[in-house]
Amino acid sequence: MIDKKTTLRLLKQIDWKLIAIVLTIFIFGIIVLSSATLTQQTGNYSQIYKQIFAFLLGVALIIFILFFDYNFLGKYYKELYIISLILLFIVLIPGIGVERGGARSWLNLGPLDFQTSELVKLTFILSYAKIVEKKKDNLDTLKDIIPVLIYAVPFIGLLFAQPDLGTAIVFMCIIFGMLFTAGLNTKLIMRCLIVVVVSLPIMYMFMADHQKERIQAFLNPDDPTLKGNYQVMQSMIAIGSGGITGKGLYEGSQTQYQFLPVQDSDFIYAVIGEELGVFGMGFVIIMFILFLMRLIYIAKEAKDFYGTLIVIGVMSMFAYQIIQNIGMTVALIPVTGVTLPFISYGGSSIMTSLANLGLVLNVGMRKKKINF
Repeated sequence: MIDKKTTLRLLKQIDWKLIAIVLTIFIFGIIVLSSATLTQQTGNYSQIYKQIFAFLLGVALIIFILFFDYNFLGKYYKELYIISLILLFIVLIPGIGVERGGARSWLNLGPLDFQTSELVKLTFILSYAKIVEKKKDNLDTLKDIIPVLIYAVPFIGLLFAQPDLGTAIVFMCIIFGMLFTAGLNTKLIMRCLIVVVVSLPIMYMFMADHQKERIQAFLNPDDPTLKGNYQVMQSMIAIGSGGITGKGLYEGSQTQYQFLPVQDSDFIYAVIGEELGVFGMGFVIIMFILFLMRLIYIAKEAKDFYGTLIVIGVMSMFAYQIIQNIGMTVALIPVTGVTLPFISYGGSSIMTSLANLGLVLNVGMRKKKINF
C-alpha cells in the first residue's frame, strides 16, 4: 500500500480519457434505462437510483484498488487463485447457492443476490496474469501450453458445473487474450480451433437442457416455440421499427408496452435501436470501440508485462461481453445472459465492471516513473 502523498502524485497520471468514455457510456445508459424501466409511465425511479448507487459503489472500489500497486496484488496470486476457486465452488453447495436462469451461480446475501463469478473475473485476471507472465515467448508447443491451461481448467470446470456457459466463455476469452499476448504459436491456435470445431457435437451432448434449447433456437430462428426465439424476434421487431432515427425516447411501442423481454438488461440494446434508431446504436458501438482502443493503448504503455496482461485480460472480458450482447440482440449469436457493460441494469455487473476498470487505471497511472 502507498502513502497519501504518493497517491496524489499518481492520480495526476490517471487516464482521464478512459474515465470520460466510461462516464459517457454510463450516462447514456441511465437515460436509456429510464425508458426501459418505464419511469415516464409509472413514476418509479427505484431501478435508476439503484443503478446510480451501484455505480457510486463501483467508483469507491476503483479508489480503493488504486491505493494498491498492482504488482503488490500480484504477489498474492496464489492466494487469489485459491479464493477464486472457493467463490466458484461455494455456490454449488445446496442451501447456499441460489439458482437463477437455470444456473446455480448466486449467493443469497439477504436484500440482494450476488453472482460470485463476477468478483472472480477480477481475482482470476490478477492471478492468471502472473502465471502467464512466466511463460512469455515460451508457448510454442503443447508441452509449453498444457501446464498453463491446467491452472485454468478448475475455473472452467466449476462454471460448467453451475452450469454457466456464458461466463465460462468469458473466462475462455480472458485466457486466450492473455496467452495470445504472451506469444502463443499461431499454428497452435489454428490446430486448437480445428479441435474445438470437431469437438462441438461432443460438447453439445454434455450441455444442460436450457443451453441446448438456445442453440436449437439459434439454428431455427423462425420457430417461435423454441425458447429464446421469442426474445430475439421481439428484439428484431423493435430494432427494425426504429429505423434510422428511432421513434424517440420513451416512444417505442415494443419497449413501453413491454413486448420486449428483459429490456432493462439483456436486450437493452434493442431499446436503443427502437427509440434512438441506427444513430443511437452506432453511437454505442463507436463509444465501445473507443473504450477498447483505450484499453489496448494502456496495455501497450504498461511499465511491465504483468501490467500488460492484466489490461489485456480485462479488455478481452469486455470485448466478448460487448460482442455477445449486441450480437444476440440482432440474431447473430445464440442468446446467453450476458449484459451490456455500463448500460444494462444490474448492481453486481456495474460494480465488478468498474472494479476491473480500476485494475486498468491502476496499471495506466503507473506507466511512468515518478520523480520526487
